[in-house]
Amino acid sequence: MTDAILSLQDVTLSLSGNAGEVKILHGISLDVKKGETLGLIGPSGSGKSSLLMVMGGLERATSGSVQALGHDLTHMDEDALARFRRDHMGVVFQSFHLIPTMTALENVATPLELAGHRDAFDRAVEELEAVGLGHRADHYPAQMSGGEQQRVALARALAPRPDILLADEPTGNLDGHNGQAIMDLLFGLRERHGATLILVTHAPELAARCDRTVHLSDGLVSNEQLRAAE
Repeated sequence: MTDAILSLQDVTLSLSGNAGEVKILHGISLDVKKGETLGLIGPSGSGKSSLLMVMGGLERATSGSVQALGHDLTHMDEDALARFRRDHMGVVFQSFHLIPTMTALENVATPLELAGHRDAFDRAVEELEAVGLGHRADHYPAQMSGGEQQRVALARALAPRPDILLADEPTGNLDGHNGQAIMDLLFGLRERHGATLILVTHAPELAARCDRTVHLSDGLVSNEQLRAAE
């Protein structure tokens, strides 16, 4: 696939546990096109989140190759991987991972400052307004609801204008109403910024909004499905 922004070739992942080495991924090959929305689905323990972490260089593949934007993540050291993620990737987790001693504005602006953006706070204000939280910029995470915290996490992930957005069960800790709101924001902001979205989800309605879904079972791709034409 010539327009792939992310390409995995025969990727395996093994992790050490109390019972010894555990094989998580078993030779996955997968291409993701620039601008695509890809849903990773499957039962618990199938390797979805592990695959997402490998795609983002947060877990290093045991074997095989992971190419992102023409860079081989499997041969980067930790510092190079951190810089690559800073410059090209945004990550949203099920748990919000906000810094409790920082305001919403500071949580969004700090990664931009670390990346050397002189307009960090102006851009942070813009992103908080985009997720409907301009009026909560000076509030701390403990003063916000779960839905509001996830909105801040979305703003933080998208503020650097990432090429690739990785989302791991972003609605998993939210009730139905807030989950729907975050889902709408996620896809709306992705379209606004033009990022490639790779999404791990158990929610069928969220997976159905993706251009393509990849079903994992026991660390292998069991099938792929394109979204039906509307």
